[in-house]
Amino acid sequence: MAFGVGSPHPGDDDRVLSDINVTPLVDVMLVLLIIFMITAPMLHQGIQVALPQADAKPLPTRQGSPIVVSIKQDGMVYVADEPVHPTRLKEILLPLLEGRPDEPVFIKGDRGVDYGRVIEVLDLLHQAGVTRIGMVTESPKHRSRRSGG
Repeated sequence: MAFGVGSPHPGDDDRVLSDINVTPLVDVMLVLLIIFMITAPMLHQGIQVALPQADAKPLPTRQGSPIVVSIKQDGMVYVADEPVHPTRLKEILLPLLEGRPDEPVFIKGDRGVDYGRVIEVLDLLHQAGVTRIGMVTESPKHRSRRSGG
């Protein structure tokens, strides 16, 4: 940064400073950083459910946002974060799958949801023509070894 109190040469008062003032740039960058830190956790797909744990390899990710069907513990079905009545699931999924016939649909089922409810949603997906379905799970944090008996 360059600050000038007086001109070293008389009559040179109109000289332009060629140094960049970095302070406004740093201010803008800090504001953008704070905005991204606040909004980044909100970018996940679907709604929050307590996922079951399983040792499974993750599926390869594709470009674009995946189609996520979530089932909460109370049995409510969501597509992304919008609640959907099960009878309307097919009509909502068909436009999303148009032009993407091999696109998998991911199911996020809460670990406390009734197994029959998950099968009902799987059957509705099959009726909608979905042939590739992925089940979303969490990897176990601590593996416990059971003693033989």
